[in-house]
Amino acid sequence: MTEVFNTPSKVIITCNKRLSPYLQEEVKSLGFEIKRAFNTGVELFLSVNDCIKLNLNLRTASQVLYELKSFRANDPKELYDNLVKIAWEDIIPFDSYFSVTSNVHNETITTPLFANVKVKDAIVDRIKDKKGVRPDSGPDYHKCVIHLHWMEERAEIFLDTSGETLAKHGYRKHPGKAPMLEALATSTIMATQWDGKSPFINPMCGSGTLAIEAALLAQKRMPGLQRMNYSFMHFIGYDEEVFFEERRKIKDIADKTILPQIVASDISDQAIEIAKMNARTAGVEHLITFEVCDFADTTIPQEGGVIMFNPEYGERLGTHSKLEITYKRIGDFLKQECKGYRGYVFTGNPELAKKIGLKASRRFEFFNGKLDCRLLQYELYDGSKDN
Repeated sequence: MTEVFNTPSKVIITCNKRLSPYLQEEVKSLGFEIKRAFNTGVELFLSVNDCIKLNLNLRTASQVLYELKSFRANDPKELYDNLVKIAWEDIIPFDSYFSVTSNVHNETITTPLFANVKVKDAIVDRIKDKKGVRPDSGPDYHKCVIHLHWMEERAEIFLDTSGETLAKHGYRKHPGKAPMLEALATSTIMATQWDGKSPFINPMCGSGTLAIEAALLAQKRMPGLQRMNYSFMHFIGYDEEVFFEERRKIKDIADKTILPQIVASDISDQAIEIAKMNARTAGVEHLITFEVCDFADTTIPQEGGVIMFNPEYGERLGTHSKLEITYKRIGDFLKQECKGYRGYVFTGNPELAKKIGLKASRRFEFFNGKLDCRLLQYELYDGSKDN
């Protein structure tokens, strides 16, 4: 078996739907060449040591997958027969623990769990045959993670070098009510092309994710600074010096001298307490001014910048009279108090969005979970072009 840490192979970096453009931007900025881009990720040709760098630096990704083998498999037996030939004893320590994830569309498989069991059986049988010991397996992603991608008769088996998803950035110990996933929050900020220096204002901030991600982006603080366990650490051949060297690099990249004005407000003092705790864990509490107030009383610095709302958007059908008033008030507030800013409203409800009463100059498409959403951009001109 080739030594995966130094041997290039196909690598797939996955992301949530519609985040691919932002993931591509990040991957290119790290100096990697993208072979192929698609709606939920990108394809590269790299070693597992390269995957270490990706895991520590990417904000918008979900998993970094390194391909071990691709083959034809029409049914579970063929799948097993191909997998049992892989030298798993050179990849997974016999005294370790592993888990299996999968994405399966094959007519012989009614539940992905059955495919997972077949993968697990092949790995365990091979290691037991070679080492005389069975490794433990289960549903946790804290050690070795193996991923099966099986579409019709084509199967691919990957090392999931990430383990727990990269889309969560590790600081949100207190999620609060209906939080925005960190990878999505970062992507929406990237969409605004905020410069990281001018003010970033986030009224109705909830658990503070947007404000915290803005602070982390501004100071170039990478997600790897928040995390000390990845799946790649548990495979045979892992050299911890490669990880610590990359970690030293991202520590050096972080620039604590960049101090933008970031204001996060919410009418709920409990939400602000949660946001403060999350910001403290992320190491950026000192960068954010937290305010307990109605959004219309949020402090707006004069020099202009980005102001972003992520209001509730009432997922259930029915009357939204209270939310309609809120959206109208957001529009009035942007128009009257935020001249010279670029305004943004993230919403999954186009009917409510109409109540803002301003003409959007751009619309960025996102999903929040399975909900089709838009980030609406408003140019809030200072002076005669006022909407």
